[in-house]
Amino acid sequence: MVLTDTAIRNAKPKDKPYKVSDSQGLYLLVNPRGSKLWRVKYRINGVERKLALGSYPEITLAEARSARDAARRLLAHAVDPNVAKRQARIEASIRASNSFASVAEELIEKKTREGLAGPTLEKMRWFVKLLGGDFGRRPVTEITPQELLHELRKHERRGQLETANLLRAFASRVFRYAVATARAERDPAQLLMGALTTAKVKHFPAITDPAAFGALLRAIEDYQGDPAVMYALKLTPHVFQRPGEIRQMEWMEVDFEKAVWIIPERKMKMRQPHSVPLSRQSLAILTDMRSLSGSGQYVFPSIRTRARPISDNTINAALRRMGYTKEQMTAHGFRTTASSLLNESGKWNPDAIERALAHMVAGSVRRIYNQSAYWSERVAMAQWWSDYLDELREGGNR
Repeated sequence: MVLTDTAIRNAKPKDKPYKVSDSQGLYLLVNPRGSKLWRVKYRINGVERKLALGSYPEITLAEARSARDAARRLLAHAVDPNVAKRQARIEASIRASNSFASVAEELIEKKTREGLAGPTLEKMRWFVKLLGGDFGRRPVTEITPQELLHELRKHERRGQLETANLLRAFASRVFRYAVATARAERDPAQLLMGALTTAKVKHFPAITDPAAFGALLRAIEDYQGDPAVMYALKLTPHVFQRPGEIRQMEWMEVDFEKAVWIIPERKMKMRQPHSVPLSRQSLAILTDMRSLSGSGQYVFPSIRTRARPISDNTINAALRRMGYTKEQMTAHGFRTTASSLLNESGKWNPDAIERALAHMVAGSVRRIYNQSAYWSERVAMAQWWSDYLDELREGGNR
């Protein structure tokens, strides 16, 4: 007799497990605790075996019969259904470990061991999230250029042109790593070069007019607030390093006797250590700050906890409080101002200015040379620049 849904529902638990048969080897095993499990009994090479199909009601009667029929088709070709099931499970596990997200995470772990900067690693993890969970679960061997383009177009339609292009570049890195580790044969992201709209390059807003910059310096001098923010604001124009490097400045990096700030490579965008000559004005600012935070790790600690530096948007927020909009000036804009006015002065070698800004120089030989060259000129330039800032703040313009 064949089973019905009514008969299955009415099958009550007993003291011992018992079977309720359907047909062609399919039966329901009813356990004392009430679970009802589908099984198929079959023979292969003269040996009786059983295939587990799942539990009722998660697997319906119709679905159980369909699975039984599939197993019988395998038997017709001398394939053991249990072996096929185990192989399918192994293949699914392999596909899961070769998913885009898992390969990306493995690449991120590799870059972590290689010492890639923390913010860069966080951005890579953010890219994985942006590409979405469904895409992340897809095996790298099965992802097509069209599929990736579909994900990238979502950001492009929102006007996030730069994000879409960065995501394509990141996906390409993941696929190339999959190829290098013998888990993929091609990089579908490479085929999409030119498919996305190129984002217009955005330059950081900056004040490059000397008189207007002098007004900003006077506003900074009058700024009232958290001392760490106040002194970070005062130091920023003098050293013209990246905002992240300034806010994460540590006392152990500052040599007052030699008047130099040595930024370790792990904090530098270009992964090269960078030495910054400190003018008398810069040293005076740091000396004042040392009386407030010298016993801690960071030169400019957070107001919430001395174990962390001020946040990455603190200087920009201070500029807004002083009345400068994001279209007028940003924390990063101080670098643009310094580059522009130093070059316009005609007093300094452009390569010395680029080295002071820690810009990457093309060519390994020239890069090594520039790390040691121009130091004397940079020391003189740092002092001239601070003296010039003092004149601008007092209303001069030479």
